[in-house]
Amino acid sequence: MFNVGPWEWAIILLIILVLFGGNRVTDLARSLGKSISAFKQGMREGQEDLDKSLRKNSDDDQNSKPSA
Repeated sequence: MFNVGPWEWAIILLIILVLFGGNRVTDLARSLGKSISAFKQGMREGQEDLDKSLRKNSDDDQNSKPSA
């Protein structure tokens, strides 16, 4: 789709730096990092809840089967 090489990224970052200034860019990067961290934590908690629910259902199914 987009074939963006290292020089293109450097130019894009330079334009962002000129438009927003150094302090604002660091604030944006910090905010982005915190957002990504919170998203990953939410995904991890959701996966743990799903795994726990699946294990509970699996245990309930095994306990409800009559022994032969």
